[in-house]
Amino acid sequence: MKQIVVLTGAGMSAESGLKTFRDANGLWEGHDVMEVASPEGWYKNKELVLEFYNQRRRQLLEVKPNIAHKLLVDIEKKYKVHIVTQNVDDLHERAGSKNVLHLHGELFKVKSVANDSLVYEWKKNLNIGDTAEDGNQLRPDIVWFGEAVPMLDQAIEITKKADILVIIGTSMQVYPAASLIHYIPMNTSVYFIDPKPNINENSYVNLTVIPEKASIGVEKLVKLLN
Repeated sequence: MKQIVVLTGAGMSAESGLKTFRDANGLWEGHDVMEVASPEGWYKNKELVLEFYNQRRRQLLEVKPNIAHKLLVDIEKKYKVHIVTQNVDDLHERAGSKNVLHLHGELFKVKSVANDSLVYEWKKNLNIGDTAEDGNQLRPDIVWFGEAVPMLDQAIEITKKADILVIIGTSMQVYPAASLIHYIPMNTSVYFIDPKPNINENSYVNLTVIPEKASIGVEKLVKLLN
């Protein structure tokens, strides 16, 4: 069975009602990203960071997987599918995808500030004073700017085995996630789905660009794969 590796970004979840990571002026939900997504921001104002992610968590509880998420599940009937996502939502899992790796962490998980292995499922508000079993404050289990990406090596190993690579809703400008495309085998077919595709069409021999939003693009992909 052929292996399909799917790299997804914010555009994958946009049609579910989740906003993309940053808007044109570099703000995230009205905040400078470094205030709410960096170790420096955390130590400067923990309450602001916690409330920011509490709002994101509440929003995620209100949305559902969209047709693009569901169509990727259908592809599993004919292919072995691995999803490597930059998204911190759980919409791939809720749609039914079996193999999902989160590069940048998960919104419904929290961890000890002192021990990355103490991770807990968490769907309610997280407040100052909520502690792990080691007695330390809990923080969002999100990879912030300046932090290592612990799942990167595993993502590289998955990408190395791709017969087909599908990129959906990501500009491929955020590193190290953007570097994954360089690990695919020479003869791998690449499908790039994004309404504003930012990729050199001459860079890859077997590249197909589908300049559509995720739902329409994945629908077209399914027809091309059948």
